[in-house]
Amino acid sequence: MRGDNRQQRQTFSYVGLEERIPADHPIRGIRKLVEQALKRLWPDFEQMYSQRGRPSIAPEKLLRALVLQLLYSVRSERQLMERMDYDLLFRWFVGLEIDDPVWDASTFSKNRARLLDGAVSQRFLAEIVALARREELVSDEHFTVDGTLLEAWASVKSYRPKDGDGPPVGGGTWGEFKGEKRSNATHQSTTDPDSRLYRKSKHKEPKLGYFGHVLMDNRCKLVVQACATRADGYAEREAAIAMLTRARRQGQPTLAADKAFDTRDMVAALQELKVEPHIAQKVPQQTAVPRRLLRTRRYKISKACRKHIEQIFGWLKAPGRLAKLHHRGRDKVNWIVVFAAATYNVVRIARLRMSAA
Repeated sequence: MRGDNRQQRQTFSYVGLEERIPADHPIRGIRKLVEQALKRLWPDFEQMYSQRGRPSIAPEKLLRALVLQLLYSVRSERQLMERMDYDLLFRWFVGLEIDDPVWDASTFSKNRARLLDGAVSQRFLAEIVALARREELVSDEHFTVDGTLLEAWASVKSYRPKDGDGPPVGGGTWGEFKGEKRSNATHQSTTDPDSRLYRKSKHKEPKLGYFGHVLMDNRCKLVVQACATRADGYAEREAAIAMLTRARRQGQPTLAADKAFDTRDMVAALQELKVEPHIAQKVPQQTAVPRRLLRTRRYKISKACRKHIEQIFGWLKAPGRLAKLHHRGRDKVNWIVVFAAATYNVVRIARLRMSAA
């Protein structure tokens, strides 16, 4: 029998948002983890807002919306608000009812300074790591570190001399750089002055960008520290020492890294921190890594675990949309890199829980 094709709108709905989300949907485990972390950040949120005045949008809702933006690779806050207006799953995750109006996209820009000053992304990552530590998903003994180049939200055409001299810009042209020496000491971007021109290798074109750094725990491949720095030849090693100093607790941990870290200064700094340098050899005859470590079983295990950090960078650049940054300024870039690393941990922990169930 043919079904009825009459289209008539119903005034009321008797099915709530909670019933519309399947009980076995992976988003439920992710929301539970996010709620556990945000609950512990409640005292910090209280200090960030005044006790008088008109109530603003809850920072918990803003952070849940940003988590959704990374999970579903939504390109902008404006598109995020558009989807939240009609997507019931998005409304349920953020905490909006069916009839609640969504806020304007400019709300993120207005509240970003407050969240930035409160170092919310760093605290959010710390709470996620602490939760993983309570579930014994983090060892605090064996780490891997690496960095990657993140392309800045600035064109190479904006890379102009700092003193203002140079070819005129106009008529759709930006001058010829042929024969002109360019360096970060004499030039900078006019749209993102904190970005730096950097070339990954001899055969790659230079790009304006930042370095994103990650310190991974080798047990369950979770991020324990993350940050963003200006792009230069020393940033990876300096950030590695800083992150390892913050993450280290006790004992004699190991640190796996690629050939870029095989320098005498890096190995000496790790030995001063009493950390075993499980670093890949740049040149076997001139390596700074002690040869006694190259034959140990611990070194071979670290070498096998080192490749998993590339999966983290792959997630940050693809679903996390960090291959091409959408924020300008080192502080904002550092905030979003740390927040994306925390979101990756949430997804990773949720998968580990599902596999263990």
